[in-house]
Amino acid sequence: MTGGIYLNALGLINPLGVGKAAVCDGLFRGVTSGMSRSDSWFADRPVFVGPVTEILPDVAPEHKLYESRNNRLLLAALTEIEDDIRRAITAYGPDRVAVILGTSTSGVGDNELGIAHKMAEGAFPAGFDYDRQDNASPSMFVRRYFGLSGPTMTVSTACTSSAKTLASARRMIEAGICDAAIVGGADSLCKLTLNGFASLELLSETLCNPFSRNRNGINIGEAAAVFLMTRKEAAVRVAGVGETSDAYHMSTPDPEGSGAVNAMKQALESSEYTAADLAYINLHGTATVLNDSMEGKAVSELLGEVPCSSTKPLTGHTLGAAGSTELAFLWLALQEDYAHHKLPPHIWDGETDPEMSPLNLVEVGATKDAGRPAMMTNSFAFGGNNISVVLAGA
Repeated sequence: MTGGIYLNALGLINPLGVGKAAVCDGLFRGVTSGMSRSDSWFADRPVFVGPVTEILPDVAPEHKLYESRNNRLLLAALTEIEDDIRRAITAYGPDRVAVILGTSTSGVGDNELGIAHKMAEGAFPAGFDYDRQDNASPSMFVRRYFGLSGPTMTVSTACTSSAKTLASARRMIEAGICDAAIVGGADSLCKLTLNGFASLELLSETLCNPFSRNRNGINIGEAAAVFLMTRKEAAVRVAGVGETSDAYHMSTPDPEGSGAVNAMKQALESSEYTAADLAYINLHGTATVLNDSMEGKAVSELLGEVPCSSTKPLTGHTLGAAGSTELAFLWLALQEDYAHHKLPPHIWDGETDPEMSPLNLVEVGATKDAGRPAMMTNSFAFGGNNISVVLAGA
């Protein structure tokens, strides 16, 4: 199909591994070994987290202002598609390539060490820079790294952040503001977010168990996933986007799922597809009692028995990077060269919640219906911020 907006290249890193090949290997087999029990985040109890354990690339000295673990995760993902990005810059010009990235933590984790030092010693350590945790840091780092002068911004809307970058970039390209965009996001583990979720009693001390009657909370992970988006035809097309803001509650989802339903409905209506065309849905699926109940109700009522799964037992909830990470899973699943017809499985204990709407949860080894060309992913955030995205094979 011509005249659309395409995702031409993908780079990613998460607890499943570094790069498309490693992530594919774990994704379609349902590998949870990247998740681990850790005693280092809280003094009084363990918690399950999804750390990236691979050695990350260094940020060059000329970009010292942007030195953080968050940006090193981002750089690891960018490295996989750096050649594609540089070819786009040559083709369109540095002023016509936008940078739109999502994050919620930015460099908070790095600055936590400096704050702890100040509390103990009375002064910040040498080299401490508050700007490290500025939400603008990821996008400004990428802008400087590639020598770009086009539109640059960071989206920080909690768990929808990096999914919403695709929506913003798509509008910019369609409006003629830019010809290409680097989109996606990165988030790193830090005590601020872990303690925040702990204060809400939402953390699980075991591997998260989405849509089970025994679900008891989330696992936090870290990741980065970045795409190159242009009008140049490629294997995966951005077919539809739906964004809503129901503002039901600061941290609790609307139990009726009205915002989620409307986001999914808008995403389908803005594409040429119906629920019958969806081969798979990546659920937000946090494994909290209220979120899963709401999403199960919304998906069941609107989309019926479309195959679906939550991939958070494989990576943890990567917060500001969750949207782009799970879009990356769709990007892989839509292409036979990567997925070999498989769908991302749902890993859980198999114990259905009788009070929840039924869902067609994908088992390990399940294959894609070749007659269904599209897939959807959901991201829902605090404050009732919702987005659903439909991707399709070109």
